[in-house]
Amino acid sequence: MKIAIIGTGAMGSIYAARFAKAGYEVIAVDIWQEHVDQINKDGLVVEGPDGRITAKNVKAHTNFLNLKGCDFYIIATKALDLEKSIEHLKDQVELNSPIITIQNGLGSGDIILKHMPKNHVILGVAEGFGASIKAPGRIVHTANKQIRLGSISKRSNKSELQDIVSVWRSGGLKTEIYENIEQLIWEKLLCNVTLSGPCSIFGCNVKELKNNKEYWAFALNCMKEAYSVGLAKGIPFSFSDPIAYVSDFAERVGSAKPSMLQDFEAKKRTEINFINGAIPLLAAELKITTPFNDYVCKIIHQAEISTEHS
Repeated sequence: MKIAIIGTGAMGSIYAARFAKAGYEVIAVDIWQEHVDQINKDGLVVEGPDGRITAKNVKAHTNFLNLKGCDFYIIATKALDLEKSIEHLKDQVELNSPIITIQNGLGSGDIILKHMPKNHVILGVAEGFGASIKAPGRIVHTANKQIRLGSISKRSNKSELQDIVSVWRSGGLKTEIYENIEQLIWEKLLCNVTLSGPCSIFGCNVKELKNNKEYWAFALNCMKEAYSVGLAKGIPFSFSDPIAYVSDFAERVGSAKPSMLQDFEAKKRTEINFINGAIPLLAAELKITTPFNDYVCKIIHQAEISTEHS
């Protein structure tokens, strides 16, 4: 089996290394030249919860050539780079080929289907993962709880999806099929809305956010706005107490820094438009006000504009 992985940040690198060690042919595409060179020279090394994985058979490139004929494609870029990746990828992928994307926030499926409407699009949620890039070709993987995958395409093929899940499991990733993947995406979105934007504007990790009474009240108000929008859209949340749900998630995350905060501190573009920024757009259609998420977006957008002009 041949697998293409677009974007080898921390998560994409974990997928690539695990699939390669399981014996699959893996082609990785990333714009970071030093990372690509290190993978091709000495292999992709992942220090994880079940030991060290060294995959020396990953073929890494900085371009999208020679990706035809893959059994499925995983897009693991940041959400803000998804559309550009799809535009590069669309001429390489055969019609009806499965495309999997696992990202934070809302809108990934819509972006893919806008450019590749006849493909089998599978969305995923990574739950309880902790990962970071230590150096080019070197990844730290601290937790490996579960991957959940679900199809959003009209041409959903359950046997095909089951085959894909079997590949993920053979790579040591606990993976399940979920019928209502939109529900899981929204449930994770509530956690991201609570933590990502607020941690970024207050400049603190999750534990510091939760331990500060004013910060945490602000974060919960961001979440409440998102929860109201989700209910109005008919999302069947699996809980009736969203405060308890996100509070439990924050406790488990501990002192981690959300990826948005890491990007914000590094003066990189963030995924704000797909997380906190997705709420006001949907809320406007439903005549729901979102002053807290509006404020988060305003602060982060202003900072990003200032960085671009500096």
